[in-house]
Formats: sequence, structure tokens, C-alpha cells
Amino acid sequence: MMSFADKIYMLRNQANLSQAAFAEKLQVSRQTVSKWELGTSYPEIDKLIAISDLFHVSIDYLLKNQEPTEGETNLDRLVLRFLGYAQDMEIISQDLVSIMRDGIIDDDERVRMNAIVGTLNEVSRMIEEMKQGLHNNGIS
Repeated sequence: MMSFADKIYMLRNQANLSQAAFAEKLQVSRQTVSKWELGTSYPEIDKLIAISDLFHVSIDYLLKNQEPTEGETNLDRLVLRFLGYAQDMEIISQDLVSIMRDGIIDDDERVRMNAIVGTLNEVSRMIEEMKQGLHNNGIS
């Protein structure tokens, strides 16, 4: 069984957030996050809602002492990875505009385009995996 403290620690690490970065997103101190992860205190309701929104998990999941099913765990990881790529989409868009600005794609830009296409293919694959995961969990 995972405690609230364990879940917060796991979700924060899966999202590749330091305690300081997580604290900044929630507008609390790093020490507050540390206390949550040690199980010596719990967040106030507004912070609990923010944590639920940030990690796209239910408040029930955060507070109840039950393990997620294997399918839910895999789907959670896929969603977190997808969100990481989604944050990169703005950078990708800017790169594409920069590449296309002069209408000529040189060798360096061709390399960047190949990297962008690889990233978009990975995002597309993850979307398909998420759709399958949702279907398998009866959420389609």
C-alpha cells in the first residue's frame, strides 16, 4: 500500500521535478514539500487540488491507501511522458518557423527537421498507447 507521502514522492520523481521546482509550482516552500514526502504534514485542500491537477490524478488516488492497477500505473506514466513532450511543442513550433523563414532548408536545418519528425512520431506513438490504455481501463 502506498501512503500519500509515497505517492507525492513517486509522482514528483516521475515528472522529473525537484522538491524546489515542485514547491515553486505550488507556491509553497521546499521544506513544506519535504514534510509532505516524509508524512509529517499534509497539504491544505487548495494545494491538494493543485497537486491533483498538476499530476492528472484524482484526489481519491492521492488520499486513499490503495495501489493503482498495473494498467493505471502504465497509463499514468504515459500521460506524464506525453505532458513532458507537450511542453516541448512550443519550442518545436518556433523551430519550424525559424527553419521555414527563408524558404530554404540547409543541412543543419534538415538535421533539426529530422529530430522534430522523430519527436512527433514518438508523441503520435504515445497518443496511440494512451488511447489503448484508456480503452483497456474502460475509459473510452
